[in-house]
Amino acid sequence: MPELAFSRRAALRGLGAAGLLAALTGCGVPAAYVPEDRRQGQDLSDRDRSIAFSNWPLYIDTDDQDEESRPTLEAFTKKTGIEVRYTEEINDNDEFFGKVSPALMNHQSTGHDLVVVSDWMAARFVHLGWAQKMDRSAQGNVARHLDPQLRSPAFDEGRLHTVPWQSGITGIAYNRKALGREIKSVKDLWQPDLAGKVTLFSGLDESFALLMQGNGADVTRWTETDFHRMCDQVESMVKKRHIRRFTGNDYTSDLSKGDVLACQAYSGDVIQLQADNPDIEFVVPEEGAELWAESLLVPNLARHKANAEALVDYYYEPAVAAELAAAVNYVCPVPAAREVLAASPDKETALLAENPLIFPDDGMRKRLVVARDISSAERSSFAKRWNSIVGL
Repeated sequence: MPELAFSRRAALRGLGAAGLLAALTGCGVPAAYVPEDRRQGQDLSDRDRSIAFSNWPLYIDTDDQDEESRPTLEAFTKKTGIEVRYTEEINDNDEFFGKVSPALMNHQSTGHDLVVVSDWMAARFVHLGWAQKMDRSAQGNVARHLDPQLRSPAFDEGRLHTVPWQSGITGIAYNRKALGREIKSVKDLWQPDLAGKVTLFSGLDESFALLMQGNGADVTRWTETDFHRMCDQVESMVKKRHIRRFTGNDYTSDLSKGDVLACQAYSGDVIQLQADNPDIEFVVPEEGAELWAESLLVPNLARHKANAEALVDYYYEPAVAAELAAAVNYVCPVPAAREVLAASPDKETALLAENPLIFPDDGMRKRLVVARDISSAERSSFAKRWNSIVGL
């Protein structure tokens, strides 16, 4: 299972990335924007049966006896003859953006055929025209099996340029036994008995949607007024010392040790925490919670686009998606994988099919939404306001 100390929803730190993105824009139109007809380079897939695939650490299945072995990738190579050069070089969204942006701005290949970045970072690639449109006619599994709730995010309508790798929910985790009551709403975080025992995420992109939902905002089309109302509320709680601190993924340690009783949390992390402490619960609040994804995309001028598209479609075979879901325990973007897991002769694996944090039930889905991303025009001022509260 993935290490709890590692955050794939890496926090936005300072204004570095916001400043870089702002430098790429002028009059609301990205200066480095690449039109669709200039994104594709010479595709060597037919004569070079390989692919360069970059992902986050600990975000794929491994063999229990050999951590260097990745069974689903090895099965793909055996099935197709395509060798996968798999690297775990993405440790932070902004860091990776800074690494590849010089090449993409200058219409050069990055050396990557397929990458996984968080949805808000995928939005930057799409808005800048740095992600190629995938050939869905060659991706029948994606067309058939992609979760309907993830099919058309605001930043990539129709999912033409991106495909979810895994998904998840930003909600609330709390220690029911230690707190002595239920948490049902974001508003419950602000009750007096939680003073000094609450943490929020430090990253703007990770935090804002859930907190706005707590105020009744429609995060599919939130406004500047919604944003500043949320910031005013959080700033007030900071001044009252109600919020213990702002965190990355280290919130899991605070919760496990009892230093905090309630916090913003990711569904995948809580599944792992519950294995050691069944008193920890995860809540999709009454007002709703954010459903997010980390997305696969093919950068401009990738040398093996067709091979990359084949790998993406392979992971949307329900049996393969089930194997990956059983390994990483995030929300599976392939609902049909649930039946595969349910039929497993291994009881522990079969139980995963009943876990709503991997396969949300209908009641939970009604409260899950995909938030609109922060636009390039908004990012600099919004990040400045948020970071002044967080203390970054």
